[in-house]
Amino acid sequence: MAKRGPTIMLEKAFVGGPVCGVDEAGRGPWAGPVCAGAVILDIDNPRRIPKGLDDSKKLNAKTREALELEIKKKAVAWGVGFASVEEIASLNILHATGLAMCRAIEAMAVQPAFALVDGNYRFKLPCDVQTVVGGDAKSKSIAAASILAKVARDRLMTELDGMFPGYGFASHKGYRAPVHAKALLEMGPCEIHRMSWGPVKLALMGKDPLMAFDDAAQDELPFEDA
Repeated sequence: MAKRGPTIMLEKAFVGGPVCGVDEAGRGPWAGPVCAGAVILDIDNPRRIPKGLDDSKKLNAKTREALELEIKKKAVAWGVGFASVEEIASLNILHATGLAMCRAIEAMAVQPAFALVDGNYRFKLPCDVQTVVGGDAKSKSIAAASILAKVARDRLMTELDGMFPGYGFASHKGYRAPVHAKALLEMGPCEIHRMSWGPVKLALMGKDPLMAFDDAAQDELPFEDA
């Protein structure tokens, strides 16, 4: 049986203007910004759609990085946006994610008329929005956006590892990991840690951050303030 993956059926259902896929990366980690990607694929020319597009979490780093280059080369338009740790603290993670999505769309050379957004929350974006639960496994545009967001955020966290050594950001990208928990307990949080996150609060109390809710699982759940 052939493997099923995302298609462009959702994109083709819209008429009246370009359709972009939108997805985020970094909603659940203990440290670092949240990032969003937005991509308009050339759905009228299948040869311009990169092969192998899928949910970024299903792809290894090498494949994601190769697809990032191909997406940027072949897409009608693409954009990436970030919301900082400070913005997450002031707005909450939900609204900070929406801000990153707005920035990703606004960065595109071609503005979309419609956005297919992964998840079930209808963000207020610069265009009409259609939510798609599990969208990165259903829509090639959303899958492409998830790849751009994931690669961009991973790259930034690797750079931040050099600025804030000892936490292992280059390896775990700010997510739950024993080495991250150990560093938090021994060194305390740095300025890119999310101070309101449960694991960071536990570390400040001298308790094991790994006792907190598993953020890797949380990142798959519907939006909620963390």
